[in-house]
Amino acid sequence: MDLFIYLFVALFSVLNPIGTVPIFVGLTQNDTKKERSRISLWTAINVFIILIVSFFIGQYVLLFFGISIDALRIAGGIIIVSSGFSLLSGKFTKKRGINKKAETDAQQRNDIALTPLAIPMLAGPGSISLLIAFYQEHNTTMEIIISSIAILAIAVAIFIILKSAHYLAKILGASGIIAISRIVGFIVIAIGIQYIVSAIINIIKGNLA
Repeated sequence: MDLFIYLFVALFSVLNPIGTVPIFVGLTQNDTKKERSRISLWTAINVFIILIVSFFIGQYVLLFFGISIDALRIAGGIIIVSSGFSLLSGKFTKKRGINKKAETDAQQRNDIALTPLAIPMLAGPGSISLLIAFYQEHNTTMEIIISSIAILAIAVAIFIILKSAHYLAKILGASGIIAISRIVGFIVIAIGIQYIVSAIINIIKGNLA
């Protein structure tokens, strides 16, 4: 249960679906309720596929390119910390690669579930590197099952949040969403720093051994 909670909270903090609410509202403001539900469902499905593939196959990508897990932790930690600072400064959308032109193009397309919603807004480099590093430390059968359930739970949470996005935007308002995003930002920064510190400690121990 502890493993499930840890991975769920870590992924929720890095993906920050709450921070995606105003962008989702803006991109789907002219869509029907049924269409919004469909986009929410497919966004969640796409995120689940991206995360689960990263979790199981990411390690082989590292082996192919000769990248050590500690190097990945440091790189991923930097990306995660950067995302955290972006949340705190209110520049999260820009950091996720969604500029005005991309937003306009997305509004003109029929389906935005894969991009820009699933990639790069939700499942970005931070969450992918987090899962790859997580698999290296938790790869017993039971841990893999629990981790897969946590990833599925995140996808379900994303679906519920996006499906309720227009209601949440009205209830929380712009200031409420910003406040939540900044609180999450602190958690994201802490997770990123922890990954960097862990990697540095492992490198030092390896050189001293």
